[in-house]
Amino acid sequence: MSHSRSNASYVTPPETPYKKPWKRSLRKRRALLTLLIVVPAAAAAAYVGSVLPHQGGTPLETAIVLVYSILFAWISVGFWTALMGGLSLLRRYDRFAVSRATLGAEPGDIPPARTAVLFPICNEETPRVMAGIKATYLSLLETGRASEFAIFILSDSHGPDKWLEEEAAWAELVRELGAQEQIFYRRRKVNLKRKSGNVADFCRRHGADYEYMAVFDADSVMKGATLTRMVDIMQRRPDVGILQTAPSCFGRDTFLGRVQQFANRVYGPMFAAGLHFWQFNDAQYWGHNALIRIKPFMEHCGLPRLPGKPPLGGDILSHDFVEAALMRRAGWGVWLAFDLDGSWEEAPPNLLAELKRDRRWCQGNLQHLRLLFTEGLFPAHRVLFLNGAMSYASALLWFLFLALSTAEALLLALSEPVYFSATKSLFPVWPVWEPMWAMALLGTTAVLLFFPKILSYLLLVCKTRQSRHFGGPIRLFLSILLEVVVSAFLAPIRMLSHSKFVFITMLGRQIGWGSQQRDDSSTTWGDALRYHGGSMFFGLLWGGSTWVYAPTFFWWISPIVLPVVLSAPISVITSRRSIGLWLRRHKMLLIPEETVPEKEIRDVTAFAQELENMPVPLGMVREHGFARAVVDPGLNALHCRGLGTERSLAPAIAEQRDRLVERALQKGPDALGSEEKLVLLGDPARMRTLHREVWGLPEVELVRQWGVRF
Repeated sequence: MSHSRSNASYVTPPETPYKKPWKRSLRKRRALLTLLIVVPAAAAAAYVGSVLPHQGGTPLETAIVLVYSILFAWISVGFWTALMGGLSLLRRYDRFAVSRATLGAEPGDIPPARTAVLFPICNEETPRVMAGIKATYLSLLETGRASEFAIFILSDSHGPDKWLEEEAAWAELVRELGAQEQIFYRRRKVNLKRKSGNVADFCRRHGADYEYMAVFDADSVMKGATLTRMVDIMQRRPDVGILQTAPSCFGRDTFLGRVQQFANRVYGPMFAAGLHFWQFNDAQYWGHNALIRIKPFMEHCGLPRLPGKPPLGGDILSHDFVEAALMRRAGWGVWLAFDLDGSWEEAPPNLLAELKRDRRWCQGNLQHLRLLFTEGLFPAHRVLFLNGAMSYASALLWFLFLALSTAEALLLALSEPVYFSATKSLFPVWPVWEPMWAMALLGTTAVLLFFPKILSYLLLVCKTRQSRHFGGPIRLFLSILLEVVVSAFLAPIRMLSHSKFVFITMLGRQIGWGSQQRDDSSTTWGDALRYHGGSMFFGLLWGGSTWVYAPTFFWWISPIVLPVVLSAPISVITSRRSIGLWLRRHKMLLIPEETVPEKEIRDVTAFAQELENMPVPLGMVREHGFARAVVDPGLNALHCRGLGTERSLAPAIAEQRDRLVERALQKGPDALGSEEKLVLLGDPARMRTLHREVWGLPEVELVRQWGVRF
């Protein structure tokens, strides 16, 4: 794949009659957004300077004013995005919404198109993955158009046991659904470029066979009607290269998981509509729950390798924003279908899982700063690169602002005031501190942060009348208050963690890209103390020094310091499933997926439980994939068929593998390392030999070493 623009044979998007109105409206809206951000930020900077004791006259206060003005502009973006999204939802009409492309179309008006549905996975919970695939496939069958789709499970899982567990689960799923020609499994031997490389490998092998690909995550679920609608939209709008949905979160029972999926369902639609209001065909691609036109993606969206060493060089980790920018550079539209429902994903179950994910995203988003001045990119996508980096850099700026403010308070407390400057003056300079002015500034910031939540509540209660899906108006209001409180406790912890991520990334330390935690297991006290211990100690030093030397200022920063000091207990408590279930029983933090769940949501929950409890042939353990592939006749035959024809081996290699077979037969599968198991799993002749010989072992050895339960 290449992102060069020089090849004249590249496909280009057709002209569309919508382009001129887009440009006019887009220019006006973005000019308005710029004014709404710059003017209030400048006014806030002047005001905060007047609030400070020396009216911004010292270098320290100048730094405070500068950092606060940047942060005020940053939170203003979210405020105005939410406000415009709320106004759009109030109107219930957007003439530029990409979903309008199918309005008035008759069933025969839109030609069918072949679409591949991709599930890239890496060491995931196999029953949950297969449950999502099964629910999506059955939903497609209900549309009557399942023949237009093929599902590909693209595995990058590393271990031999996980590989064979996935292969066995796929085979069982295909057998159950009779979908031998529609659901396929492939595992890569080399995990090159992670998810983006996994998708690129599919494109090289099968891209020419399909018009579109729907890219999912391991936990994604989508209604068949939504998938077919997306295809129809892109068929009617041949200028669209990527169509992104706004996924809804579901499926969590932990306290934090329920808070996050509640926030996503209450505030998410408004923010998604607001993003569309400013972006139009310059939207971002979030890497999943999106439909992509394959040919221009292959021609224009190949990811460059950044010069230098990781973490800021090498392979691009957060590939999605870059692929959207390259697609847009080639002239294709990238749209957010904010009003399409029936698209779901799961939120992280606890704070440590969330921060582990954010550590990876932080490194990837900071890499985007190196692409800001790439030739030919649209200004909107340069802004999206900057916005993505600010998602984490803003935490460091907040920390810097608080640190500078603390330093200012300590200096005032510890130093003698200077009433006369070095230059001659008839009058003294009085340091002035006006608490009421500071309260007004704090109140303004609070309005920017919390008014969107109030607006969301009013939309659900008064306009869309969907509050009953969230437990009714009263419980919805109480749930929003609970979410605000929890978010207020978590914000300082996230701030410190994100600041650390940015700092260590800039120092050149990189992070691995493992699988995400997707179950509801709680955080242990040991894990919490290991992760948060340093932050807690720092919080004690910060708060203690302020309490001793500037006790008045301590109360101003106590909402920041106290959660940091209590970060380990907060992390443990918010991970508790028992608390989340108690809240659900009392109809708090409810979401529509719980009160009026779609069939797909009911299905994926039931299927995951069924697959988790499904008996394994010969009574073996599901996760012992290598042993199952050796002992189970059906799985052994399936795996060997998938490897293809046997290859001749050099005598030394053949002898080495024969010794591995002999060791496994004598001492069992645990006598082999992961790499040795992978070698045998790639050799159909040795796998057949192992299967034949293992059934010649005494029954006691089959039970003791291979885990067979007759």
